Order: sequence, then structure tokens, then C-alpha cells
Amino acid sequence: MKTAAIYARVSSDKQKEENTIASQTSALIAFAREQNCDVPAEWVIEDDGYSGASLLRPGLERLRDLAAEGRIQAVLVYAPDRLSRRYAHQILLIEEFARAGVEVLFIRSRRAATPEDELLLQFQGMIAEYERAQILERSRRGKRHRALQGQVSVLSGAPFGYRYKRKTDHSAAYYEIDERQAGIVRWVYELYTAKSHSIGAITRLLNERQIPTAKETGRWERSTVWAMLRNPAYKGTACFGKTRIAPRMRVTRPLRLRGRRRSSQ
Repeated sequence: MKTAAIYARVSSDKQKEENTIASQTSALIAFAREQNCDVPAEWVIEDDGYSGASLLRPGLERLRDLAAEGRIQAVLVYAPDRLSRRYAHQILLIEEFARAGVEVLFIRSRRAATPEDELLLQFQGMIAEYERAQILERSRRGKRHRALQGQVSVLSGAPFGYRYKRKTDHSAAYYEIDERQAGIVRWVYELYTAKSHSIGAITRLLNERQIPTAKETGRWERSTVWAMLRNPAYKGTACFGKTRIAPRMRVTRPLRLRGRRRSSQ
């Protein structure tokens, strides 16, 4: 009888709510019996709410450690895309497990015992990666459409001085003023504009008076105050999709003084 570990993963809160990870685990336990594998209870490993596009997952890290330590002989996974959404990552992990003498068994994919089976596994990985790219593109288009309609749900979060209110059946998501924090924002703007305090001086005053930050912990930093003063949300405007991928630009002092840039390429 082989000693094995079970690995299950879901990437979204909705999937977690629908208990799909529980159904994966249940199916894998039954699969372990079919494959004559012994799976200790502590080696039923689950990653709740972790994207398959990244290898930085606590459950996966634990699984890889078990394999490297030589404590398991097999890994049972529901499907290749549960191990990773990226085909390259799937191959990397399967090869890593193989070097450690660990066999990877999928319920929804035949074992790659022949070149044809291996080709099928590769196609499944590529299709899973293609589906993920489609999901990302649909999400991007959906967010852009909501941004054009003026909905705040596409923004990263409420700035200091506001509370994010989730959408309901009767209203869209919106920002609600937090009166306590709003008073601090007004005071910071007054110090900077009317009293000509520097950003460093404002930061020191906030810390001296022990005014809580947005997370109620830590100290105020100059960068935080500067970001507050530059945030257009306080004048009632917001931007979505401000960043663009472009060649890196190197700014030298003479060019900066003339308002010009020179490419680093």
C-alpha cells in the first residue's frame, strides 16, 4: 500500500461557499481507496481561495515539503488544473515530484503511461491556461464597462475618510463618508494649504497626537500623507485603468528640467 497525500484547491469565495473543495476531497478519498493508497488525515491538504496561477500557496508548499522529505509515495489530485492553471507550472511540479520518487495521480486525467497519454495531459494543461486567460479578459472588459458607468466597485478600495459599502439588491456599491476619518482628512488639507505645513511636519503631528491610521495600527508615514494629498477622490473624481505597460524611461536631470524623457533602450 502506497503512502499518499491528497491535494485539493478552489480559487474563489463562491467556490468555497458552494463546497466544491469538499466534493473534491470526498472524491479523492474514494479514489485513494481504489488506488490502494493510505492517506493519513493530516495529509489531506486543501488550499481554499488560492489562485492556480501562482505557486505560492500554503497547502502546495506543505505538499512539496512532504515530497522532498520522502514521506509520501503518491499525490492524488482531482484534475491537472487543480494542481496549477499554468501548463508550465504543472510540468514543473510533476517533474519535481518525479525526482523525489512521488507519483502524481489525477481523477480527471489518465496517467501518462504512453506518449499519447502524455500529449493528452499537455493539451489539458494548455486548455486550462487558455480558459484562465479568457476569464481574465472577460473580467477586464466587465470592469471597464462598470467603470464607464461610474460604479466604484471596480476600484481597489475606499480611501481614508470613506467606507466601502457593498452592492445590494436595491443599490450599487458606493463610498460612505466616515465622519471621524473625514475630519482628519480636512485637518491635513488645512495644515498643508492654509498653514503651509510641510508633509514631514504633518506626519509628525499625526503621530504625536496618536491619530489612528486606516488600519488602526502602525505609524503615519510621509508617503501616506503625500498619497492622501494627491488623491483625486477627495474632490469627487476617480480613475480606472490609469496604468499602462510601456518601455522603461530614464529621466536625466537636464531632460527633466526641460520636461523631456529619454528611453533607456
